[in-house]
Amino acid sequence: MAKLRAHKRESLLQATEALLGQVLASVEAGRLTGRDKIGVQVGKIINRHKVAKHFELSIGETTLSWARRQAAIDAEAALDGLYVIRTSLEAKRMDAPSCVRSYKALSNVERAFRSLKTVDLKVRPIHHRLADRVRAHILLCMLAYYVEWHMREAWAPLMFADTDQAAKATRDPVAPAKRSVSAQRKAASKLLDDEQPAHSFATLMAEMSTLVRNTCRAPNAGADAPTFELLTTASAHQQRALALIQAIQP
Repeated sequence: MAKLRAHKRESLLQATEALLGQVLASVEAGRLTGRDKIGVQVGKIINRHKVAKHFELSIGETTLSWARRQAAIDAEAALDGLYVIRTSLEAKRMDAPSCVRSYKALSNVERAFRSLKTVDLKVRPIHHRLADRVRAHILLCMLAYYVEWHMREAWAPLMFADTDQAAKATRDPVAPAKRSVSAQRKAASKLLDDEQPAHSFATLMAEMSTLVRNTCRAPNAGADAPTFELLTTASAHQQRALALIQAIQP
């Protein structure tokens, strides 16, 4: 981020100086004279890239010059790559590392909204018109995501998720996040420790959807004929997934 901001600032400074150079060429050629007219043209340019605070301008009747305010540029550059998180909580309730981890956990909230809006649950379209029914629709979607969250947590060992929670809690919260060795191995091989394929939530749901219960009756039997149920035989992978679901604590 520091390199990106430094590169962007220098690019904007150079772009502004190039535009000022065009005005200077008109002034030197005598096509643009008068402090007011020169100032109008410079004013249109200097704020275009939002770097006016970094330039010292000198405008005369037939002259134009500028210089960078290097001290201001250096002061801004000193903050490149840095951000500040402020909280009203006391340090004994939330220390600095916990504050940063909580802030970064907002990505989970953004992921939840994305799941609700577009990816999995798709809260829209809403075909209701009455306010109470719309609220009920939203509530059901929220409850569905609550169930999905528990399923993701339970199925983490079967998915590409990093299950090394101890490392997440103890690593430097400011440093770039690094996946554990086991998570990197899963991502590279696409396999779990038992050589079963690793899944995303969507692909695991698709595999589990092959488990069905069929209600059967004899051919050509009447409507009142007795029926029997036939269940799909779960694979070892599916049995493990079901066991993890059943282990969820309410």
